[in-house]
Amino acid sequence: MLGNEQIVFVGAGAMGSAMISALLSRSIVAPNQIIAADPRRDICDELVRSYEVNVSTDNALACKEADIIVLSVKPEVLDKVFRSLSGSIGSDTLVISIVAGVKLDALVEGLKHKSVIRCMPNTPAQIGKGITVWTESVGVSSFQHEQTKLLLESLGRQIFVDDEKYLDMATALSGSGPAYVFLFIEALVEAGVNIGFSRTVAEELVYTTIKGSLDYAMNSSKNLSDLRTQVTSPGGTTEAALRCLEAGEFRTIVSDAVSAAYQRSIDLGKNS
Repeated sequence: MLGNEQIVFVGAGAMGSAMISALLSRSIVAPNQIIAADPRRDICDELVRSYEVNVSTDNALACKEADIIVLSVKPEVLDKVFRSLSGSIGSDTLVISIVAGVKLDALVEGLKHKSVIRCMPNTPAQIGKGITVWTESVGVSSFQHEQTKLLLESLGRQIFVDDEKYLDMATALSGSGPAYVFLFIEALVEAGVNIGFSRTVAEELVYTTIKGSLDYAMNSSKNLSDLRTQVTSPGGTTEAALRCLEAGEFRTIVSDAVSAAYQRSIDLGKNS
């Protein structure tokens, strides 16, 4: 399905490079099928060394013969990308955008192109453990839909939604989610150090506990509330800790944080 397609990555930073790595490591495409377009020559040189892909510092030239274009740039430079590509993309080309907050209508209008995918991957995609929520414009064919599904599955799991509103929700929950998890891990490690562990031991305890708890939850038939209760003996240490978290309105803080990210994603879309 992607055997002979030429895929151009406009923007080859962290996520663009991660997608290139994932596609090649799973032998979904060959290096000569990929062009990485980035204005930074050092990024291009590193991609050549690491993956032996083709590179370019000229977006329009790179996309001239593209079958699939992946937009993986920062929102603030998207207008510049629009100016370089608008009206010049082949009618049968599929465009996949991972640009945060930018809506389908803005992408279709900015590129003057009808076949556009909007998706929100997250950081674990860099090791093939991510999850991506995506949707499509009315101009995307069934074949292009399946191509997108295959491409995104190289990054981990994927969920297609037929209403774009879920993209802003996914941005707040799964897109930004790794940062929430990292902050919680940081806090647990600091707490371990504060009660007397070395940082090395505290990190090992926390990392292993987080990973083990996640694996256990995903392999259990019980819901999260039951799993929490299973660990919480009446009058015990866990109950004392959970009471402290609940008194500090832990759930409310988490909910407010996700809501703030959701609103910011909506605001970014209004400005695009």
